[in-house]
Amino acid sequence: MLLSLSIKNFALIEKLSIDFSKGFSIITGETGAGKSILLGALGLVLGKRADLTSLKDKEEKCVIEAQFDVSKYNLKSFFEANDLDYENQTIIRREILPSGKSRAFINDSPVNLSALQELGLFLIDIHSQHQTQELSNENIQFQIIDAIAGNLEFVQEYALLLKSYKQEKNKLSALFESLKEAKKEQDYNAFLLEELLAAKLIPGQQEELESIFEQLSNVEFINEQLDKSLAVANEEQFGVLQNLKEIKLALQKIASMSSDYNLLFQRTNSVIIEFDDIVSEIDMLSEKLVNDPEKLDLINQQLQVLYSLQKKHHVDTIDELLVIQNDLENKVISVDALENDIKLIETTIELKMAELNSKAIKIRENRLKAVPVLSEKLIYFLEQLGMPNARFKIEVSEIQQFSSNGKDEIQFLFSANKGSDFGLLKKVASGGEMSRIMLAVKAILAQYSKLPTIIFDEIDTGVSGEIANKMSEIMRKMSENMQVFAITHLPQIAAKGNEHFKVFKTTIGNQTLSELKLLTSEERVVEIAEMLSGKDISDSAINHAKALLN
Repeated sequence: MLLSLSIKNFALIEKLSIDFSKGFSIITGETGAGKSILLGALGLVLGKRADLTSLKDKEEKCVIEAQFDVSKYNLKSFFEANDLDYENQTIIRREILPSGKSRAFINDSPVNLSALQELGLFLIDIHSQHQTQELSNENIQFQIIDAIAGNLEFVQEYALLLKSYKQEKNKLSALFESLKEAKKEQDYNAFLLEELLAAKLIPGQQEELESIFEQLSNVEFINEQLDKSLAVANEEQFGVLQNLKEIKLALQKIASMSSDYNLLFQRTNSVIIEFDDIVSEIDMLSEKLVNDPEKLDLINQQLQVLYSLQKKHHVDTIDELLVIQNDLENKVISVDALENDIKLIETTIELKMAELNSKAIKIRENRLKAVPVLSEKLIYFLEQLGMPNARFKIEVSEIQQFSSNGKDEIQFLFSANKGSDFGLLKKVASGGEMSRIMLAVKAILAQYSKLPTIIFDEIDTGVSGEIANKMSEIMRKMSENMQVFAITHLPQIAAKGNEHFKVFKTTIGNQTLSELKLLTSEERVVEIAEMLSGKDISDSAINHAKALLN
């Protein structure tokens, strides 16, 4: 419940601080006195957007603070989810800075407007004349019937499942699109992959083939050079090997005379050994060298395949071709993988659809049971409110597609008079009738769910006399289980409140201010008498006011 409200620098309010109690509270005041300002301030606390026009003094910030007792609303999970400190007496503060920026706090922790709006749904239901038209909204009608049907938990479970179902459907659509694109390229990718696989690519293969090709292409020239090398090395009188041996023999004769000479001898001997090995290697290579035109042709073909593939794929090496080959393998395989993924998701969707249908059937069954209960209670309240011939026909019918709260559509059909046909509520009910129906709905909902603090903003529009008495009695009855405020112009309703607040304007210098005060018993008599007879209060009006107040 709303415990207190403090307003500073908002619209016509310079500074205001007021405490509220549980039960039924009345707010009255002349038109334009500032009742809408109070609702506007509460709206800001509940997360409505603000602007600079709200500031009375454009150089000062506006601060609105409301204290709520939230102990009965099971809101600890909300506070935990939003990383907020939970307090049974929670304070919400809203600040509008002269710069136009707005800040919001819950128990002194900064929050964004979405969190404030979510919390606000649990705290205050501000019912205005405009909101009465929401009765024609199908979602509101479902909320009413589901509260009576005890469906709220089922609908929440259904909504979460529907969200998951839609996510899977979106995944499936994306996979089908990917599969469509993959299939478009599959044949071409498979052809490219086949080409690369046929080439039997091996890292380092190109360099080896190019080397063999170079040798086979120059067999005669290579053979000529090897023979020439062997001739120079082995020529009997002037060959390199013979000359080295002559040098070795000369150095051997003086090796014992000096370590330097001995070292030269040893080095020459090593050269001879190495050179002899080189000559043997040249000889062996010369013998292995064969002119093989067929092998040359084969290697040339292999190289041309490689060069062609490299040109086609705009690369220069086999390693790069192997990367492309791996990528193409993944793309070709991905079609099969996508098809498998699609089958899995289709199975998941079928299971979720079956579960959704099961929950939707349960929700519908509960709704159908609640329809006669709601109709009966509406008729009961409307009889009290001067509509003895009011009749309701609430039709819940199945639809094929999944909606946000089940697989139903709902129609509230209404007839106000005997002999008149049923018609859609929004088309056949007058403004005064809609106000009474809405009050009846709120009174019924108060029996089935923990409504937050409720503020009726001139719900009595279009009614008077005995009907106003009945309205006030219904609101008073509601206030036994919840906090109820009624902003009213009718003395019959004003007299039923446990507390009575008056909104009024005062002029100080060149400034007009709106103020709110809790009336004493004597002040209350005068206020209600004024509501009965106007500014010129008669003795009969005073007596009438006292009678109303009992």
